[in-house]
Amino acid sequence: MRMLKTFRFNTFGLLLFLLASGVAATQSAEDASASSKPPMAHVSELMTKALKDYPGKEGKMILVTYPPGSVDPVHRHYAHAFVYVLEGSIVMGLNGGKQVTLGPGQTFYEGPDDVHTAGRNASRTKPAKFVVFLLKDQNKPILVPVH
Repeated sequence: MRMLKTFRFNTFGLLLFLLASGVAATQSAEDASASSKPPMAHVSELMTKALKDYPGKEGKMILVTYPPGSVDPVHRHYAHAFVYVLEGSIVMGLNGGKQVTLGPGQTFYEGPDDVHTAGRNASRTKPAKFVVFLLKDQNKPILVPVH
């Protein structure tokens, strides 16, 4: 009888262990899946100024920081966007065309009709920073995802 109780206890313990291991394995898989997504860019608004000579338009300056491995979704701005790289290196491309890699002091332009098909940090180990000056319609979003 005692052996039967020990067997039941050990079986119950084994069952709990297997269940806990399965939950831990599932969580580890979910954590790995979540961590496999590239990190998102961090955008800080530096300045916005209404342009009285151009009613309904504004100038906006933003600072974009790409963590290592950061990748932008395909998007558009519906604005004139002037990019100036401060540090690191970034890859930019428009309308599915040739991609360019830019470093500190280099510039890039996107027009209101362009689709930004490539935007990412060129490095998987170092961050990159750039300033963007946008000439855009007031009260319109800075970025619109393209699906």
